[in-house]
Amino acid sequence: MSADRPQSVLFCCDHNAVRSPMAEGMMKAFYGHDIYVQSAGVHSDMDIDGFSISVCDELGITLSNHRVRSFDQMEEWGDDLSSFDLIVALSPASQRRALELTRLFHLDVEYWPILDPTGLGSRRDEKLAAYRQTRDQIRGHILERFGLPRRQDDETEV
Repeated sequence: MSADRPQSVLFCCDHNAVRSPMAEGMMKAFYGHDIYVQSAGVHSDMDIDGFSISVCDELGITLSNHRVRSFDQMEEWGDDLSSFDLIVALSPASQRRALELTRLFHLDVEYWPILDPTGLGSRRDEKLAAYRQTRDQIRGHILERFGLPRRQDDETEV
């Protein structure tokens, strides 16, 4: 594992139903247990998005068991934001909330401007194309930021 990779990452977006679960799922698939990864949203008023499940399934990444949660629920359940080395915000609202919640902690908050695909397209194929674009943006940022994944059975990069 690269020396500049954090040991723990929290991804966040608006509802923890589309972008942040995609990022969490990809990180876990790419890096296994090398990096502790969770996700949260500013709100938790939705279920995991079916299109997100579908486009990640195309990569062999399962999101169907994901349960949405908000920053407030994390606090209620005893999850301490200061235990994360890095918070990656995937929406402007989640960036504002993460900065507000971490202003007393010494940890990094990065903002990745990722397309929100939820309102794009009217037909199924158009919606899937938008969600794939979002998925691929997230994958590109992950690989650029954290480096190539390693195969789980050895120490070679994939």
